[in-house]
Amino acid sequence: MHLTDERPVATGRFFRFLQEDAAGADALYILGDLFDAWVGDDHDAQVAHDTARQLKSLVDAGTPVYFMHGNRDFMLAARYAAQSGMTLLADPARIDLYGVPTLLMHGDTLCTDDTAYQAFRRRVRHPLTLALLRRLPLALRHRLARQARAGSEAAKAGKPAEIMDVNAEEVVHVLRERQVCRLIHGHTHRPARHLHAIDGQDCERWVVPDWYARWGYVACDAAGCALRIEYLA
Repeated sequence: MHLTDERPVATGRFFRFLQEDAAGADALYILGDLFDAWVGDDHDAQVAHDTARQLKSLVDAGTPVYFMHGNRDFMLAARYAAQSGMTLLADPARIDLYGVPTLLMHGDTLCTDDTAYQAFRRRVRHPLTLALLRRLPLALRHRLARQARAGSEAAKAGKPAEIMDVNAEEVVHVLRERQVCRLIHGHTHRPARHLHAIDGQDCERWVVPDWYARWGYVACDAAGCALRIEYLA
């Protein structure tokens, strides 16, 4: 979703999704990048407070919400999760969806061709780095986040598009290692259903959409999964 105070249309659409589409669901899984940037659980953006209230209302109505960290909000921690009623989920997470073992991932670790990003990810996710970042003044964390976003956009502009997508061999490796034949992830902003032939079996990979010009999600029930996408008004 990449929610931010600067994109009220997407925020409003997400809140309507929680009130209408997600209401009554058996569970909601948010696979990272709920926010465009997260500098700590003392995050002072209005969208953070409003989102916590909306998520808590959904949870209180009986739909559990699970949150997996993305590359934009990896500093989200237990305090905000408790405020919003979310349960933090490891990446990757192997769950059972109506009898089908399913692997959930944010998706960035599948982009192994982008070696510069993977090196940066290892550094910034180190527990010592996280501990140090959380101790910095809030204003400084905001400034560092802006610098990181600007650097990320500049780096992406100079990279071939294909290296920012998942590596097919890594996908097969992960599915085989985790012993599943269904994977759902985000991160790449390339919504689709892909088939991967693994050991004589067609395994499926679902990619959830971003919420910029469009919005959508992957919905699963006992009959299988479906990708639902609409454009933002």
